[in-house]
Amino acid sequence: MASVAVDMPLANLDRPFDYLVPDELAEAAVVGSRVRVRFAGRLRNGFVLELRTDSARDKLLPLQGVLSPEPVLSAEVTRLVRAVADHYASSFADVVRLAVPPRHALTERAEPPAYPAPRLEPAPPVLGRYPDGEVYLAKLAEGGRPRATWTTAPRPDGVGDWAGGLLDAAATTLGSGRGAVLLVPDARDLAELAERAKERLGAGSFVTLTAELGPAARYRAFLAAARGQVRLVLGNRAAVFAPVHDLGLIALWDDGDDSYAEPRTPYPHAREVAVLRAHLAGCGLLLAARSRTAEVQRLVATGWLHPLQLSPADTRAVSAAVRVTASDETRLPREVFATIRTGLTHGPVLVSVPRAGYHPVVVCAGCREVARCAKCGQPLRHTRAGLACAWCGPPQAGWRCPECGDRRVRTPVAGVTRTAEEFGKAFPGVRVLSSSGDHPVGEVDEQSTLVLATPGVEPPARFGYAAAVLLDTAATLGRPELRAGEEALRRWLAVTALVRPGEEGGTVLVVGEAADRQVQALLRLDPVGFAERELADRAAAGFPPAVKLVALEGEFAVLHDVLGALQLPQGVQVNGPFETAGEPRVTLRCALPLASELIAAVRTMLSQRAAAKTAGALRVRVDPQVVG
Repeated sequence: MASVAVDMPLANLDRPFDYLVPDELAEAAVVGSRVRVRFAGRLRNGFVLELRTDSARDKLLPLQGVLSPEPVLSAEVTRLVRAVADHYASSFADVVRLAVPPRHALTERAEPPAYPAPRLEPAPPVLGRYPDGEVYLAKLAEGGRPRATWTTAPRPDGVGDWAGGLLDAAATTLGSGRGAVLLVPDARDLAELAERAKERLGAGSFVTLTAELGPAARYRAFLAAARGQVRLVLGNRAAVFAPVHDLGLIALWDDGDDSYAEPRTPYPHAREVAVLRAHLAGCGLLLAARSRTAEVQRLVATGWLHPLQLSPADTRAVSAAVRVTASDETRLPREVFATIRTGLTHGPVLVSVPRAGYHPVVVCAGCREVARCAKCGQPLRHTRAGLACAWCGPPQAGWRCPECGDRRVRTPVAGVTRTAEEFGKAFPGVRVLSSSGDHPVGEVDEQSTLVLATPGVEPPARFGYAAAVLLDTAATLGRPELRAGEEALRRWLAVTALVRPGEEGGTVLVVGEAADRQVQALLRLDPVGFAERELADRAAAGFPPAVKLVALEGEFAVLHDVLGALQLPQGVQVNGPFETAGEPRVTLRCALPLASELIAAVRTMLSQRAAAKTAGALRVRVDPQVVG
């Protein structure tokens, strides 16, 4: 008898079903294989989760066929898929689609390529140069499961070499006879990490696992890990489920990048899946970043993660010097031109300009202060019904600026194209490059070049930038998102990491208000202190990760029905239904000890709706990274 997870994402059918295994399929129907079964009168796909010989049931439907005898779903990944589904109030079928790529029959039958063993030769240490870094590596070498967060100094080389530090941990884990998974947020980081891994461990000793590879290459890399042919997998968010044998380490770079948030149901975040997997599999974990998210800070505060970091003073000693100047009515104060002019005498200069991809910030037309919700303090945004908060719904009618009393608002816009034109006129004869998501620029040489870039696509300079300027910080900080300040500091530190250290003349000029917490954290190069304050503020305001938050989205009629059906435990705060950003929403919040009860209540409601075939679409998001 086979216990089969049928490809049915309905909440009321989220459990395995038993089927008889015919004698002719007994050899092929192994645990983890793909099978074909009849369910509710239709043929559906599924995975064999377990094989048993005893059954209290006399009449079972037989398996209709084995799509592939390849065991693509291991017991360890099965437990992880179940845990992720439970964590996000979802179903096994929805999560397993993210974990196991579609079958590519030709690749499965083809002769696999050769995968040489990795070269585990000594290399100049990066992670070991941090306090407790050597202890962490020693525990990995002994076969232990240390868990740590590594706050990387923002400089282009040396102690700022994030790829080298991840490979330190991976090579040590491979040396202990175990496997490792290294995760990065985007294709550019993956290309850099893969090139460094090739230099250090040898070509072919690892695989990269991303959807961008195409069906055949992706499935080939997946099979290499599932068959135990490689022990090291590099990839993006989907690779967190990679079926590496005897997993000893999961390392994730820059967990604050929103690319780690899966855009498909149930919208899991790779960081949370990595944490769950490290716990379930009993393996090491390394969450590395130049900044620190509130989620990671909470794990540090509870003692679950150990911090690996330099002190702020030591960080400043090895990084670029950071200065701040207030913006004036022209947006480009005199000090900006002086910094650029001085920097160009020593090499390339980078100017970071926020634009596409951010929600427009709403500010007071009188004093230019960001318009904020009177209830929770988060930035407001324009909707069809007027100004609204993505977390609390429409604020009280007749918003008035608490600073100057003005009722008018405006949405200032600044773009990289216009800024490039202004600098082109100010610095005639200087080569000006513009890098954006549509037209990214590769590496910049050591020549005197002015590079203007939007966040996330700043090209690295071969020997580091001589200077960098951060423009329009108020626009970045004022985005109507819970994580706006956290994201601003993350991006500013990424720019700082591209600049030469202060001892070599590198400088970063911030155009903004020195009193802003995020600007102060950048000036001190103290992302840890900022994360501690951010977590405390989240706790005071009742936002994740200090509380559990569930967002329900659908038509107003659906949300009213859902609220009537939900049996919520005492202590759950209900906001809504309200409309913001064009979509009706209800938010449910509770203290963390009540989180399991809240999720169970939501799952029960979803099961009842599915069983009754209730009409109306409903989207459930647990601890969403962005609301609105």
